[in-house]
Amino acid sequence: MVRMRHTVSEHPESIPTVAFSAPAGRPAGVEVMTLAELRARADVCALAVPHRPGFHHLLALDAGRLSHTADFREYRLEPGDWLWVRPGQVQHFGDLAAAEGVLVLFESGFLDPATAAAARLEDWYGPAVRRPDEAAGAAARAALDHLHREFGALCGLPLEAHLDVLRHLLSVLVLRAAHLVRDPADDAADCAATATFLRFRDAVERDFAASRRVADYARALGYSPRTLSRATEAAAGVGAKEFIDRRVVLEAKRLLAHGDRPAAWIARRLGFEDATNFSKFFLHRTGSTPIAFREAVRGGTA
Repeated sequence: MVRMRHTVSEHPESIPTVAFSAPAGRPAGVEVMTLAELRARADVCALAVPHRPGFHHLLALDAGRLSHTADFREYRLEPGDWLWVRPGQVQHFGDLAAAEGVLVLFESGFLDPATAAAARLEDWYGPAVRRPDEAAGAAARAALDHLHREFGALCGLPLEAHLDVLRHLLSVLVLRAAHLVRDPADDAADCAATATFLRFRDAVERDFAASRRVADYARALGYSPRTLSRATEAAAGVGAKEFIDRRVVLEAKRLLAHGDRPAAWIARRLGFEDATNFSKFFLHRTGSTPIAFREAVRGGTA
């Protein structure tokens, strides 16, 4: 994302993606910077264009206001808020001029598997913005400040030891960030996220373009359709079929908004028999035809 460090690749069939590239002289897999440094080093116009990074963005906002859009939802951050955008989510920044804070960019593979599992790094459905209470926010901020100082320390330790210190400090930070509390509803959602739902959610993420039938997922996972629906209702607040359809709609919106492929190609990509069936599905779910949605988004009215 940062010019000359995070490289952008664009293919006709996909949304523009940004790959992580380590800064010169720095260890691979993680980078820590202030928003002031980001403004000085990055192409701010490029940051405002929707893109799909292949790495995590973890931001603590200290002062000012910041708007950030992730997967077609705009978030307005206040001082003390934390933003966590996951790899694969389509995002773009709002005006960075009046915002101050610290941003951590890191690849999932930089952390050990046990930490990644405990922090639920692969939880693409986790809340993007968290508003912690004072104690939780202070603990997470202390972890962030320690990581920031260590990242800037280029001497005093052998490179491998320095890398291990960064990995351990980042582990502490993401574990803290994963448990920041916005409101009681988030706690309830976490408690309700049973193993059944998590298995279903992962299967949908992997296979939503292959099947939109709850029965297919139930058969593959060894549950009844009713069990899947109850688990999804408890964890996500919607039934299993609704959950699948929302994921398909999200991907359709991504492809329509950030690419030029025709509806027929998108229909095939998402597992529809033809463009007509896809258009009917999209109209029913969103109230707009695919082409009208694309024109509205690019015209700035949606």
